[in-house]
Amino acid sequence: MRRKIHIEEALDALDPDALRNQLETDGCGAIVSFLGITRATEGDADVYALEFDAWQEHLGEVLHDLASQACDLFGTTSVAMAHRTGSVGPGESIVSIHVASPHRKEAFQACEWLIDELKKQAPLWKREVTSKGSNWKAGLG
Repeated sequence: MRRKIHIEEALDALDPDALRNQLETDGCGAIVSFLGITRATEGDADVYALEFDAWQEHLGEVLHDLASQACDLFGTTSVAMAHRTGSVGPGESIVSIHVASPHRKEAFQACEWLIDELKKQAPLWKREVTSKGSNWKAGLG
């Protein structure tokens, strides 16, 4: 089976539709997508921004490895994935994942696995800037 993986490290903006167009869809019957955006509130605080810092030298490699594992585990044909770094305001896209697969079940499973593993493994750190101050969130992603 022909496989295509496309990874982007988005510094200023993330275009989920352009990213989706990077998928290889020959022989596919499903595309499943996940788009994570910055919330405008967290608890009773207004969120001004999420600031993402990354170990740039390894981010692309980790994302590519995760995409490759998803293809192996779930039999998917193609993955296109991007994550923002820097400051991301309310309503703006943080992460976008698109999975193309011959069948929907595997596409859903791969997409869910990818966001879960990205949050566990990607060398990304998040600082939340709110009306009540700022703080680094625990863990990666």
